[in-house]
Parts: sequence; structure tokens; C-alpha cells
Amino acid sequence: MQPKFVPMTPSGYAKINQEIDDLKQTRPALIKALADARALGDLSENAEYSAAKRDLRRMEGRLRYLQRQISYSKIIQNTNHSKIDLGSIVKMRFVDDHDEITYEIVGKHEADVVNNKISFQSPLGSALMHHKTHDIVLVTAPDEQYQVEILEIN
Repeated sequence: MQPKFVPMTPSGYAKINQEIDDLKQTRPALIKALADARALGDLSENAEYSAAKRDLRRMEGRLRYLQRQISYSKIIQNTNHSKIDLGSIVKMRFVDDHDEITYEIVGKHEADVVNNKISFQSPLGSALMHHKTHDIVLVTAPDEQYQVEILEIN
């Protein structure tokens, strides 16, 4: 069976690599804290040892998770600004209330609605994919359907 690659923007890839580097830099301090706690004696009643071991385990688990994401990622470079694709920044207007908003279309692990980054697999993201400026797109969300007009693509 072929591995399934996860599409990702270059900035998302760089962000994950930066977090991996940061975790690798904190690892020696966590190992030292574990060794110091172990030196305190009886491990069965040593709260510092248990906490240090838990912290190291969490960091290593996160590191493995991020490395797996990187190994299965496929960087998508958006060069065509005439159609919406991964990495596009889309300004749109909701047809029903005329509210305007701008979103960046990103991979599922990069999605962050607070920072206006939506996954290409979300209901809105998937409806927008491959459309052009001035298209009116029907979005089917879990609770409703609505239309958006694409105003700008960068």
C-alpha cells in the first residue's frame, strides 16, 4: 500500500520544522532534570522523578508526531493565482448578509480559524477549491447551506 501524503503549504512545513528544532533544543534540559530527580533516591515516592519522566515522554511523543507529519507531507507551492488552491488567500463575501472576510486555504494540520486559516478539507475550504474570482459558490456545512462570492485571490 502506498503511503498517503498530506498536502501542506511551505509556511506550514517551516513552522513544523521550527517546532522540531525547538523540541530538540529542550531535550537535554529535560534529560538533565530526569537525571537530577532520579538522584534524589526512592523512585516510588519521588514526585519530581515522575514529573520529569512525564515531561520527557510528552516532548518525545510530540517530536515523533511532528517528524511523522514531516515525513508524510507534500509541499504544495501555489503559483496560479487565477484559481483557488492550497496556499491561496481568498477574499469573499457572504451572499446572504454581505459580510466580507479573508481566509488562507491551508493543509488540515495548519488550520487555525482564529488566524483566518482554514483547511482545504473543511466544508468552506473544499467548496472554494479550484474556483475563480467572481464565482458564487454553494457551501454545504453540517447545519446549513450558504453562498459566498469570491472577490479576490492572492
